[in-house]
Amino acid sequence: QVQLVESGGGLVQAGRSLRLACAASIKFFNFKTVGWYRQAPGKQRELVAAMTDRGTPDYAASVKGRFNCFKDTVNNQLFLQMNWLKPEDTATYICHAESYQGDHIWGQGTQVTVSS
Repeated sequence: QVQLVESGGGLVQAGRSLRLACAASIKFFNFKTVGWYRQAPGKQRELVAAMTDRGTPDYAASVKGRFNCFKDTVNNQLFLQMNWLKPEDTATYICHAESYQGDHIWGQGTQVTVSS
């Protein structure tokens, strides 16, 4: 069974940075897309960043210019570098992958809390 395991969440002050990591149990070339979603309490899950196997990332407008999504294909890790964090970035961040067969795989999520 394919697994995605996130790490790196925590409590941080506004304006600071945080890097999330997602470890995959199989090679990234097996996935059509990989990326990050987030869900805040009482809100719908939203896409933060996504990238195809050979493409460049697409970002939500709210994080563009502040967040950077990139892969370490040797170690099967996906990262989300979050800079200039804002209180509205507070959410559970969830790693996601879609296979070429259309299967969606989700991590368990990691909490990010940004204090003002």
